[in-house]
Amino acid sequence: QVRLVESGGGLVQAGGSLRLSCEASGYTFSSLDMGWFRQAPGKERKFVAAINWSGGSTVYADSVKGRFTISRDNAKNTVYLQMNSLQPEDTAVYYCAASMGSGRMYSWEYDYWGQGTQVTVSS
Repeated sequence: QVRLVESGGGLVQAGGSLRLSCEASGYTFSSLDMGWFRQAPGKERKFVAAINWSGGSTVYADSVKGRFTISRDNAKNTVYLQMNSLQPEDTAVYYCAASMGSGRMYSWEYDYWGQGTQVTVSS
């Protein structure tokens, strides 16, 4: 059983930055593909970014390309999401997800989910 714990959310002004972290336990982290999704109030959960087990391959939603960066540290069992140039439309609960297969852009590709961390961007 994989346990995922997100941290780093908060309130930030438009144009600011935040770094989210997600620490995994209960499985060999270096064999998991990892992803970040977000869900705004009243909307469906959407893909943000994903990274493969080695960190050698990443993919981003068009809405965050050039602003967000996903990375991982397998020695620390942690995946990160660096978010720059934040805008009010980035406001959402951000979820970390782990895939025991090949996790990319679709929520059904992921097997485990964290509880989420709130990111609020004020204008």
